[in-house]
Amino acid sequence: MSLKRFQRRLIRVLTVLVLLSAVFCVGLYAYRTFLGYNYDSSLSGVDLAAGVKADENITNIALFGLDTREGDTQSHSDCMMIVTVDNTRGKIKLISLMRDSLVNIDGHGEDKLNAAYFLGGPSLAIRTINENFGTDITEYVSVNFEQLAEIIDALGGVEINVETVAELEELNRVIRDYGIEQGQTFESVENTGLQTLNGVQAMCYGRIRKGGTGDDWARVERQGIVMEAMFTKVQSMSASDLIGLMQKMIPYVTTSLSPTEIAPLIVGAVQNGMPTIEHTRVPLDGEWDYYGASSEYILYDVNVAADHIQQYIYNDVFPGEEPSTDTTDGTDSTGANEPLGGIDFDEPPTGPMTTDDSASSGTDETVDPASLAEEGGWYDPDTGDYYDSDGDRYYLDESGSRVYYAE
Repeated sequence: MSLKRFQRRLIRVLTVLVLLSAVFCVGLYAYRTFLGYNYDSSLSGVDLAAGVKADENITNIALFGLDTREGDTQSHSDCMMIVTVDNTRGKIKLISLMRDSLVNIDGHGEDKLNAAYFLGGPSLAIRTINENFGTDITEYVSVNFEQLAEIIDALGGVEINVETVAELEELNRVIRDYGIEQGQTFESVENTGLQTLNGVQAMCYGRIRKGGTGDDWARVERQGIVMEAMFTKVQSMSASDLIGLMQKMIPYVTTSLSPTEIAPLIVGAVQNGMPTIEHTRVPLDGEWDYYGASSEYILYDVNVAADHIQQYIYNDVFPGEEPSTDTTDGTDSTGANEPLGGIDFDEPPTGPMTTDDSASSGTDETVDPASLAEEGGWYDPDTGDYYDSDGDRYYLDESGSRVYYAE
């Protein structure tokens, strides 16, 4: 064999070895990166009542924020969102679903929407969303609120505007209570205004709802604000920083998405640049009312809500907006990239006026004070005070609003 022929053969062999080594290293990295997360394969073959996928360029995923405490084997989903990855329009749309919505849960009758996760885990929760709102969801991502704090710390914190003194005081109370629960001391927030919040601070900001801060309606808004702030932080990161962030985040996420599904989803979302983020909430103002002995449910027409969701996901009609005939770039017309389209929730939204004659103001029926306690809370007849489901004490002012006692 001539020297030149030997050299050519040697080069071919070395080239193959190098390529095989590269493939092996990439495969090993992918395995460690993607298969190191908490993969849930339990949805495989399960009937989730998903509708027919209407657009291959649009993927809907359920996002569950869980409040699982140590020793819990079941959990209500404290936060529920439909995350829509719209590759056609270069958007990620977040639709918050009110956890107290009265819906039908397959095999369990009517109950709160967040009870579905408690009764049957992510599969029943997804099936409940699909059956009530006509969606095509087959995958989910779940994060425990404590894990959310770790993810935000991995991001280096997020920019949040603590707007009011009431928010600041309630935020620090929640931070303090969380510290007591964890046996630690966490840093409080000193001032109102736009600032960088660390993981615990931002996580607690997304949970406050008491002390005149807007109840669960405003909490849903704040959860969207935190999510949007996280996406904004990610958008400013370099490719190498994103890879490092992914490695940090993966242990805190549980999802039914397989590695082969995650990769094309990410590629599709960023193929035309970083997507814009939008956030809204269903039901809309004026389309719901409180329901139940202690107003523990949120009652609305799920068919109307489903139409809002379908129009937004597939036709890009922001809920509450009329379909636009303007072909110009009207990015501000829908309130995109503003929390809930810019709706202000300093006070809970007003539900529809009742048409029930029995509810006329001319009636003078005595109301049992105990019936005004929230679900999971109670009324103390000796003091006239109430306790909510977290054990915090409050009284009702003349308008029926809660006023919490300072500790």
